[in-house]
Amino acid sequence: MRPIGLIDDEPPTMGPDRDLPSSIPYLGKLATIEEAIALTGAECMVVAFSRTRDEAMTEAIRIAHRCGMAVWVVPRIFDTIGVHARIDHIGGLPLIAIAHTDPHGWQFVAKHISDRVVATVGLVLISPVFLTLMLLVRLSSRGPIFYSQPRVGRDGRVFNCRKFRSMRPLRESDAAFTLGDGSAPGGVEGEDRRTPIGKLMRATSLDELPQLINVVTGEMSLVGPRPERPEYVDMFNADITRYGERHRVKAGMTGWAQVHGLRGKTSIADRAEWDNFYIENWSLWLDLRILAMTVPAVLDRAE
Repeated sequence: MRPIGLIDDEPPTMGPDRDLPSSIPYLGKLATIEEAIALTGAECMVVAFSRTRDEAMTEAIRIAHRCGMAVWVVPRIFDTIGVHARIDHIGGLPLIAIAHTDPHGWQFVAKHISDRVVATVGLVLISPVFLTLMLLVRLSSRGPIFYSQPRVGRDGRVFNCRKFRSMRPLRESDAAFTLGDGSAPGGVEGEDRRTPIGKLMRATSLDELPQLINVVTGEMSLVGPRPERPEYVDMFNADITRYGERHRVKAGMTGWAQVHGLRGKTSIADRAEWDNFYIENWSLWLDLRILAMTVPAVLDRAE
């Protein structure tokens, strides 16, 4: 959807001393809504929060319907309402029945069992590629074949997340890394120490194949929020709303946020929003959809 404008009986602000962005113009009061619809050619209306009387808002909805517009109403506690919510009616009063996702329920037990089975079969099928990458990493530079890093998983438990080593060892002369405000760590941090095979693996996400072992051992899932380092988790918990709620489920090799472009140094607040949406609206179909979307996301080369 492309926002055309905002109508309200009070001129809007986006916080102290901040006006509405110029890309979303203020079109006037509710009394002028019919003229605004005709002028802009708007096709739908979203009713959000306002101090305007309910009677005036109801009349605006009726006008929008007469003009052939689709109308949506944003519920007050919108963060708690997922795609599985339904509308019940009691005595003519509409009530939103909120579905509950239980990360400790039988559905997630079945998910974790299937994860292990699929990961085991996957390791067998890709074993020639896996062994070839092990050899190339060994020949690329001195150091171990695998790189393990502490990450935070389900219920805040720390585990060692496995990857193929893609960098040469750190030198004293290498530049230090500083995390940018509001962004997640990832990609190339500090000095670019990637080996030639490391660059290829990072660009194609082949360096993350050893995480299939984490899935087999039950530390990770095929699909879930991407795990982060403990020191960053502590910082993000303090600064990002609902960040800690991501840890209700196992961390994943791929996730709802990643297949929507939130990889590398992207907004951690956006990641938390997408990850919590995934948890609260989880289904086997959603997992399959994410796995299918991962293929083109991986082909879109990244650092």
